[in-house]
Amino acid sequence: MGKTIVITGAGAGLGRALARRFAGEGETVILLGRTLSKVQELADEIGPAAMAVECDVASADSVRQAFAAIAQKHPKIDVLINNAAVYEPFTVAEASDAQIDGIIATNLNGPIYCCRAAIPMMEKGGQIINVGSESVAVPFVMLSLYQCTKAGLERFTEALVEELEPAGIRVTTVRAGPMYEAGKAAPGWNPDAAMRFHQGCAANGIDLRARPISQTENVTGVFRSVIDLPPDVRVLHVSVGARHP
Repeated sequence: MGKTIVITGAGAGLGRALARRFAGEGETVILLGRTLSKVQELADEIGPAAMAVECDVASADSVRQAFAAIAQKHPKIDVLINNAAVYEPFTVAEASDAQIDGIIATNLNGPIYCCRAAIPMMEKGGQIINVGSESVAVPFVMLSLYQCTKAGLERFTEALVEELEPAGIRVTTVRAGPMYEAGKAAPGWNPDAAMRFHQGCAANGIDLRARPISQTENVTGVFRSVIDLPPDVRVLHVSVGARHP
């Protein structure tokens, strides 16, 4: 019998690739996204195995409403993948209130809200996968809030591992590297900030134009492997990088 897998940030990028893969392998996928039209379009593409739910993970009320809607159709879920995140370069001195609040609420509060909502719907054998970032260990510039939210998510994951062990629910961080989705629109970054981001990274020895980048669909196998681990095995942390083929 297939698993029921909830994926946040399912409207694009890695979330969309995961949804397509798991649905193609016989799983039921529940697609969460801030823009209902995006996840609904994907659900229509996938067919009966998909359910689209509008959810802004930065909002505790939105998460509560989303999981209440899920519970009406799927009272038990097997896997939660916390993938939704905001990624934008800016300096702290120049950051707006909306940038600061948005990135912390989405990248850190969001996964916590989703875990809180999902755990009561899980049984022994359930799994939570929190998507981390290579930026925790790589000296990028102008990503201080993104880096600290992802570092905080990793620490939260470590604590949750022990908290949920008695319930038989496994928790894993998958630290993701750079990925590319064909046809995805370029991020709407401030052009000056984007230029300084590239220049600052280069000054730190990171040539963003020369770094290898993987295809989103080629990363999904890592998540498949984590989900398919035997019940007596757990993986606490996986780091996924890109390489030149």
